[in-house]
Amino acid sequence: MSEPNSPDAPAPKATPNSPTSGTDAPWADAMTEQMGDEWAKALEEQQSEAAPQGGDIFEPLDGSGGGARPRELDMIMDIPVKMTVELGRTRLTIKQLLELSQGSVIELDGLAGEPMDILINGYLIAQGEVVVVEDKYGIRITEIITPNERVQKLNR
Repeated sequence: MSEPNSPDAPAPKATPNSPTSGTDAPWADAMTEQMGDEWAKALEEQQSEAAPQGGDIFEPLDGSGGGARPRELDMIMDIPVKMTVELGRTRLTIKQLLELSQGSVIELDGLAGEPMDILINGYLIAQGEVVVVEDKYGIRITEIITPNERVQKLNR
């Protein structure tokens, strides 16, 4: 009679639903290692095939357009925007609003001589000073507002 753990004894066969015995552990480890290597190779191949070169995604920024504007930029150049120059602001109650009549003076928060806010589609983009050009008012831009300054002015 042979011992169950002797090298001459046949290894027990594992069925799909049965747990593996201690003698199958080296075989399972080898299969796991082999599968890990195959998965790693497949993943590496997939990444090398799927990784496009930088030139494939983005157009070069070398200015080789010959000085002409790209067609996409030309398409938006004729889109109208609303420009507003703001002299100042104030808050009124409904009662105060209803009491206004011709000749009423409304006090604004802007100071005399202070730059006017220039808004494009409601967004502050610059400040300027009032000028008169051939009997019409105009505005001379004195400062372009950075995004950080826009946030600071909104918080006032």
